[in-house]
Amino acid sequence: MTTLFLTDAEATRSLGVKLGKSLPAGSVILLEGDLGAGKTTFVQGIGEGLGIEDAIVSPTFTLINEYPEGRIPLYHLDLYRLEAAQVEALNLESYWEGVDFPLGIVAIEWAERLPYKPQSYLHLCLTYSPESGRQAELIPVGGFDWGAMGAELSQIL
Repeated sequence: MTTLFLTDAEATRSLGVKLGKSLPAGSVILLEGDLGAGKTTFVQGIGEGLGIEDAIVSPTFTLINEYPEGRIPLYHLDLYRLEAAQVEALNLESYWEGVDFPLGIVAIEWAERLPYKPQSYLHLCLTYSPESGRQAELIPVGGFDWGAMGAELSQIL
């Protein structure tokens, strides 16, 4: 686990940019954090790092936004309004298994609502408090592949 202290929203976005530039296709990022913790800001950074020019907005009402035009596709999901049974019916594994969609980066907000998880993913927990500021805990699970960032992880983060 790596814990980062982020000075502001721009630092959260910058972390996303760095990951977007280096993560390989097939990467899954499960995001947790309260409303306003920076989940969407982080995903906007990933999109920027991938070279996506479209505005990236929270898919709270649409559930899934697909951005195919970057270095690799970005699939941005938001499970905030769903129960586990509703999530299960979506067959989200087709995004991270590359069954019906080209492999890309899958970023899932409110991932704690997933009734199942992929074998390998990055768990990112974002928190904010007036006393301690913004904090990001990055936990690689199941042999998560950092891609090109792996060798530089300690220097970049």
